[in-house]
Amino acid sequence: MRHAATPAHWRQQCVLVVEDHCVFRAMMGWQLDKLGLSHHLVENGSSAMAAIACRRFDLVISDCQMPVMDGYSLARAIRQREQDLGCERVPIIALTGNLVHDDPQRCRDAGMDAWLLKPLALEPLRDMLMRWLPGERVALPSRSPGVSAPGWPTRASLVELFGSPQVVDQMLRSLLTEALLDTQALTHARNALDARLTAERLHRLVGSLAFLGGAGLESRGSALISEVRTHGVAFNQQKLEVFQRDLAAYLDYLREL
Repeated sequence: MRHAATPAHWRQQCVLVVEDHCVFRAMMGWQLDKLGLSHHLVENGSSAMAAIACRRFDLVISDCQMPVMDGYSLARAIRQREQDLGCERVPIIALTGNLVHDDPQRCRDAGMDAWLLKPLALEPLRDMLMRWLPGERVALPSRSPGVSAPGWPTRASLVELFGSPQVVDQMLRSLLTEALLDTQALTHARNALDARLTAERLHRLVGSLAFLGGAGLESRGSALISEVRTHGVAFNQQKLEVFQRDLAAYLDYLREL
């Protein structure tokens, strides 16, 4: 069913979503379905460029931090392709859970037009699309992205954010399943002293935390990613153990919602 306030011209348009976290991809697809927009979902910048080579998209929403090809490299590749082929400029919206590492200026320098902050609710997404999708654009008042309240989310706050108890239940099931797999993979990477895999799994877990509004663990996880990349796993082993312990307690809390 199409969203009641969907502009008529959206029905002929298609959005490309580039997100490495499968739960986020599914949630973005659900949100775009609610808004009546056709969409295509891919997991990294390389897959996005392959999709763009096959068809035209009216707007791209891309996560900033991804394996294989990140959002910044993707944006630069799209802009270069447009220049080389003389294509019309497509709007690119950055999707990030951390404005410390993915600040707006860095997004602009890469060729992105705007940014959205996780956790992403339906209304901010719709407002951004109203600004940037080709066609009749609506001038909207400027507003800062929503900032999550301190503390852990409640079931009521998640239902308000995502609009439906059924969606919350489905999202939590998927997210917890993915988080368990990522946590197991993180433990394996730590034991193997594999800095690349440790940082990759931390990135996925931090993304899950940002999607639900933080819980105070997101900033710690983001800092650990930088520390692991700079100093390695062994140097940060104690911090990683404490982070995983606190993360396990948070995931247990979410299972009870």
